[in-house]
Amino acid sequence: MIGAGVFVVFAPAAAAAGSALLISLAVAAAVAYCNATSSARLAARYPQSGGTYVYGRERLGEFWGYLAGWSFVVGKTASCAAMALTVGLYLWPAHAHGVAVAAVVALTAVNYRGIQKSAFLTRLIVAGVLAILAGVVATVAVSGHADRITLTGGNVSGVLQAAGLLFFAFAGYARIATLGEEVRDPARTIPRAIPIALGITLAVYATIAVTLLAILGPAQLATATAPLADAVRAAGAGGLEPAVRAGAVLAALGSLLSLILGVSRTTLAMARDAHLPTALAAVHPRFGVPHRAEMAVGVVVAVVAAVADVRSAIGFSSFAVLVYYGIANASAATLGRRVVPAVGLAGCLLLAIFLPVASVLSGTAVLASGAAIYAVRRLR
Repeated sequence: MIGAGVFVVFAPAAAAAGSALLISLAVAAAVAYCNATSSARLAARYPQSGGTYVYGRERLGEFWGYLAGWSFVVGKTASCAAMALTVGLYLWPAHAHGVAVAAVVALTAVNYRGIQKSAFLTRLIVAGVLAILAGVVATVAVSGHADRITLTGGNVSGVLQAAGLLFFAFAGYARIATLGEEVRDPARTIPRAIPIALGITLAVYATIAVTLLAILGPAQLATATAPLADAVRAAGAGGLEPAVRAGAVLAALGSLLSLILGVSRTTLAMARDAHLPTALAAVHPRFGVPHRAEMAVGVVVAVVAAVADVRSAIGFSSFAVLVYYGIANASAATLGRRVVPAVGLAGCLLLAIFLPVASVLSGTAVLASGAAIYAVRRLR
């Protein structure tokens, strides 16, 4: 969960919630907890790859599984674009789109050759990100600006919109649930791991939110393109800015590598079931990867990264992924013990509705087009 999202998501969230950013963060974490808990129960019942694409199909019917898969593919494609744009905004802000496209092309080529991010590299990236975040917090703390923050309640619609956007930064919690086959004593370990992981992440994000509000204030934070870099500069520690930018680029590249891998594999699964063009199900004879799916995903992500802005990508991604987890909660409700799935489903729908209007409209249009494709395929 702790990766590139923390470097970009607080700006659009602050634009919606202002000083009530911490309330929005708590709401996003609560919805994430319900989603992760529902996913854990479903993963225990269906320990196979595919996530909610499988759960929705098995518990609710083929269409809901398809819609979950479609939501995942389009939502995570937008996430890929957001991560690529994060690379550009922190590495070379004046040419962010060009850098983003170059990053997508490079990492698509890496994935094409079957090279994946190792567990060691993942730990290294997270350790580096945490070190940089700690440096930012410490810098602001000693700068004498920490007493400038004033927290307010904000308005309900703004708080919910910000929570929907902040949901983007919690992506990754369901990975715990999907690894059930590889965990010792999963029935005991996974239910403990989820709240611990979410708790740690929430504490880190809350600390960063307070720090950014203290040094930049809600108005300046809302307009920032590289919030953490702006924060250390405002604190008079410009010498730390290159390290912050390097950490953001490293985290975003690591996230982008994993996201392209995940989206291409879901594309492969849907192509095998003929929900997407079957040509995308081809596996490279030498590298053992779904090379056509990876190339297709890379092309789409590069196009989106070339024309979209990071805030639009975050909003669209959050909408699609909230729909995905809404279907997961609805699927989990069929297993009994419905309180948590019901809260999760209501939370997903509420946050999705209150996202920026452009994100809701574009997300609805893309999901509707996916449903239309499904209907045409069924008729044929």
